[in-house]
Order: sequence, then structure tokens, then C-alpha cells
Amino acid sequence: MKRIPTSRFNSLAVRLFALAALLVLTFARPAQAQLTIEITGGGANQIPIAVMLFPGEEQLPSRITDVVEADLQRSGRFRMQYAGGISPVPTDPSQVNFTEWRNRSADALVIGNIQRLADGRFEVRFRLLDVQKGTQLVGLGFTMAASQLRLTGHKIADVIYETLTGERGVFSTRIAYVMKQAERFELRIADADGQNGQVALASREPIISPRWSPDGTRLAYVSFESKKPVVYLHSLTSGQRTVIANFRGSNSAPAWAQDGKSLAVVLSREGGSQIFSINADGSNVRRLTQSRSIDTEPFFSPDGQSLYFTSDRGGSPQIYRMPAAGGDPVRVTFDGSYNVSPRLSPDGKQLVYVARNGGRFQIAVMDLASKQVQVLTETQKDESPSFAPNGKMILYATEVGTRGVLAAVSSDGRFRQRLTLQAADVREPAWGPYIGN
Repeated sequence: MKRIPTSRFNSLAVRLFALAALLVLTFARPAQAQLTIEITGGGANQIPIAVMLFPGEEQLPSRITDVVEADLQRSGRFRMQYAGGISPVPTDPSQVNFTEWRNRSADALVIGNIQRLADGRFEVRFRLLDVQKGTQLVGLGFTMAASQLRLTGHKIADVIYETLTGERGVFSTRIAYVMKQAERFELRIADADGQNGQVALASREPIISPRWSPDGTRLAYVSFESKKPVVYLHSLTSGQRTVIANFRGSNSAPAWAQDGKSLAVVLSREGGSQIFSINADGSNVRRLTQSRSIDTEPFFSPDGQSLYFTSDRGGSPQIYRMPAAGGDPVRVTFDGSYNVSPRLSPDGKQLVYVARNGGRFQIAVMDLASKQVQVLTETQKDESPSFAPNGKMILYATEVGTRGVLAAVSSDGRFRQRLTLQAADVREPAWGPYIGN
């Protein structure tokens, strides 16, 4: 199995302990309904791993090992092995019978324990073991309140994922989405697995296009509460909302620049729909595109040098690229007559978008170096793609029957999952960034 250098372990630990001081989000009220995940595909080259119960977790409201196991399984990168039938349960590598675990076909084993501290908090310690070599790969401890159970489980899963794959995990990140139930629209924030959902904004008018700031502390979105589309910024730490674009006509499609100080927005104040740059305080409005066509859905490249957007300037909706400060656009998509909603992977190497194929709207990904395109989904009404911050999964909205649901597909198309919410319409997903970089 793959080891990562000590220096990477140290940087990983720094990031994870920074997450322990994660921002406390302020919301309108707690949400009752939670997204549930259905895995609909399978990954290749899965790592067989067993997660043993942690002695002491019976003191918690629920089992932290259930969170870890569910995270690893839904990543598509691991095959969970039966971890029961062992007594006493080991908490130290010296207590592990590695031969037995080899016979169970496990390559990796997770053990740990939980102790209640004098102040009422809990110390959670875990170890990840290489079964084939009979050695410890990593061991860390976390101090948590019972209310931080799921976050701590996600952080443990992130360590395991990165140690065994060499890629950073995303289990402790968050997603935003819009839910419609009856006549009520809600902008919600949830863990990446759909749990711990909280309502950031509730309205009787539509809410669309939520976009995370690069540091994960703010959301930009479009609300129709004034009976027209207006762009708001919403602080997730204070709950304060600020109008940044409320000009004559339509104000829509916000996209953050990489420095978090400005955004691209689509305004019709000068006629048509054109892309403008605007500071996060609503000042310094500057037009970026100069056409008589519809230019919309801007998205900055990770290096901040380019702006991708959708335009029908060539006769049909296609994706274009231009310098972030404005300039001559270059067409990027050529397959088919309808390609919209561009989003770049965090490394800038892939472009995901919605393509129309034979009347079906599906998620497609383009390798920007080779220009090769792969259609990732088999559904018919896909929209709003969003990369995970490690670039390995793509979150999007689709329809099952007449109801909107969220779904995710790996960037290679091999693994799929669906996130549903009973009796509600769920759309407009956005995967949040890493926090504590």
C-alpha cells in the first residue's frame, strides 16, 4: 500500500486540527429533513478495508465508526470488509492478529478508542494499519464535544482516504443546495454526505445559483424576493446578507474570483445579458463581454487568469474562454449544438458542463489538454455541475420522475451516487471549498 511522507502527514494534521476550529455557521433554523445517499455504481481497484468498533463509543449518541465506514464506502475507492467477531477489540497494533485479517482479505484495518474527559468532552484516537506489512501507517487523536461526532468521523475518514490514495479527502467539506417544498424555497448547507442540513435562507420566492466564496465563509446567490433577480452575499458566520447587484433588469449568475474580493455577474442593465465584474461590496462595476448575444454562466479558472462562460454568439449555446479582465473570447466546445454551465476542476485540467445529446441533457467532461470529451451520466435532465474540491467527484442536479434530486459521479464516470430528500424538490447544488487551508 502507498505511504505518504512524514512531511505530508504533518501538513495533513495541521489542516485537520484547523478544522477543529471550523466556523460556526449561523442559520435561520435547524433543518429536519436530511439527504439520503443511494450508491448506484461501483468503482474499480477498490482497497479492501475493515473499520472496527472503537471501545468507548457506546458513550456517544451514535457510532463514529459508522460515519467513517459510510464515508469510505461512498467514495467508491474502498471495499468494506466484515470487522466483527473479534474479542477483545484491539486498540493498539500489538493486539492485532494480522494473519487473521489477511485471511479476511483486508489490506487495511482501522482501530481506535474513545475516552470521556473530565470536562465532558471526548478524546478520540484512531490508528490506520497496513495489514499486509503488519505496520501502522498513521495514528491521530481528536478532542471533540458529542455534537462534533460527525465532523470528527469525517476528519478521520479524510486522513484514511489521503493516506491510502495519496489524494486529499473531501468528507469534512460542505455542500449548498436549494430545496423547494410546497410554496417554500430553502437555501441549505449540509455536510458532504447530505447530513447535518441547516437552513441558511427561507423564502416564498425562488433562490438560485448559490456559489461558495474561495474561503468557504460566504455564499453568493440570486433571490427573487424583490420580485426580480437580485444578487446577494450571505455571511455564514454572522448570517448577515448584503445586496451587491440590484440594477435595472436582471442580476444573475454570480461567480467568485479566486481572491474572494470580486465576482463576475450577469447583468442586463445595458440591454441583453452581459458579464460584468463587481467588487464584493457592490462597487467598481465593469463590463467584461461586449456582444449583442446572451453571455452568461461565468466561471473563473483556478489560476484566476481566464473566465469561462456560455454564449450563443455562434448561433447556439456553447462554452467560451476569455481573459479574466476581458478580451477576445475563444470557443471551447464544438461537439453538439448545446453545451452550457461550464465548471473547471480545481487543478484546471478538466471542464465539466451540461451537453445535449439526442434530446437528453447530460453531464460531460472535457480534458482541456487533449480536448477529448466523455459523457458521464445516463439521465435526461441534468444541470448545475460542481466539482468536489479534490476534483474526484462531480455533484449535479437531475430529475427522477418530476422531482429534482442531487447526484454525484466520479470524474472518470465509474462511480455514481444519488442524494434524495423525501417529498421535496432539490436543485442548484454547489460543493464548497476546503476550509482551513
